[in-house]
Amino acid sequence: MNFEPHHLLEAKTRGDLIAIAKKNKIPIAKTLKKISYEEELARLQAEMVNLQNWIVQQKLRVAVLFEGRDASGKGGSIKRFKEHLNPRTSKVVALTKPTDVEQGQWYFRRYIKVLPNAGEIAFFDRSWYNRAVVEPVMGFCSKEQYKKFIVQVPEYEHLLYEDNLKLIKFWFSISKNEQKKRFKDRLNNPLKRWKYSPVDMRGQELWDSYTHHKEEMFSKTHTNFSPWVIVKANDKKQARLESMRYVLSQFDYKNKGESKVSLLPDPNIVMRYHRSIVQIDK
Repeated sequence: MNFEPHHLLEAKTRGDLIAIAKKNKIPIAKTLKKISYEEELARLQAEMVNLQNWIVQQKLRVAVLFEGRDASGKGGSIKRFKEHLNPRTSKVVALTKPTDVEQGQWYFRRYIKVLPNAGEIAFFDRSWYNRAVVEPVMGFCSKEQYKKFIVQVPEYEHLLYEDNLKLIKFWFSISKNEQKKRFKDRLNNPLKRWKYSPVDMRGQELWDSYTHHKEEMFSKTHTNFSPWVIVKANDKKQARLESMRYVLSQFDYKNKGESKVSLLPDPNIVMRYHRSIVQIDK
């Protein structure tokens, strides 16, 4: 059953509509959940604006890395993070495959060029960690290149830490079945079909290899000064809200909490990597 025209005429507030829905057994649970999400998101985005203003004033450099398997929700989360920020002091970094010239350079050089400047926040839709998981799994780098990278990463990130660059590393974790479902959704949606590539479906075939290299990456590159933060992302909306909460919780910025929204991330959704943590993308 749906709302009738007279129901809408009778209702003057949202509470009236909810009461009418309950009385007439009109299903509105999904709608209420969506409204709640949008209200929460708007308040968190307002906090992000306050954070950005403070970053500009303090001339800080902040880089947020979004890593995870294909279709884990990295791009959608970045979109919500940046949606209302000033584009002059925020940017999204999503590099294409390296050129012939870049392939002959030190691997990290192309990423150093796009690190945030003073007073800027940068969101990386994948990062130098391509070489930790995607490249070795897909055969895009040699074993020697992979080994050299894994050794150099902590040193590279420690240099960034010593130079006062704030680095946040997210791994968006989804299950194999959820990834498969999202691939199918992309193929069935003409607006999202561009996101799908043959490499994506190989992610299902090579799931165990991805898992192995992901665990190797965590064990070799999770440090006190640059920890990995796991985000359970089977629920896209929940992952967006909680990852945003985590970033906001890392800074003591001016007007923090002005929106009256909780800035404490749910520890069941967002957590630092630890070997004992049960991940959903094993």
